[in-house]
Amino acid sequence: AIILVHWLLTLWGSMTYTFPPSYAWGNFSVLAVGIWAIVQRDSLDAIMMFLTGLLFTVITDIIHICIFYPENNHFAGVLHFSIGMAIFSLLLKPVSCYLLYRMYQERGGE
Repeated sequence: AIILVHWLLTLWGSMTYTFPPSYAWGNFSVLAVGIWAIVQRDSLDAIMMFLTGLLFTVITDIIHICIFYPENNHFAGVLHFSIGMAIFSLLLKPVSCYLLYRMYQERGGE
């Protein structure tokens, strides 16, 4: 569910050209590592790489939103929706990181 929600929010967040392609590439590549973590349920490395990548995208999303946020207050509907979904994805990532850390502990991590 974590991957599906973040995939959808990243897809919606990158609908316009507000953010550079690095926003989509960074988030989608971390989600690809998340798929690896789902496929290999016994791997601690996969879940730890997904957790680390998700924490890294929190930092890069903050940078992308701060740098590329439009300065005028007249947003088009799609632009407003896209930026809102990027911000919502950013706000949801700490909750996802907590859930991933719990999964890491359940798999035997310390």
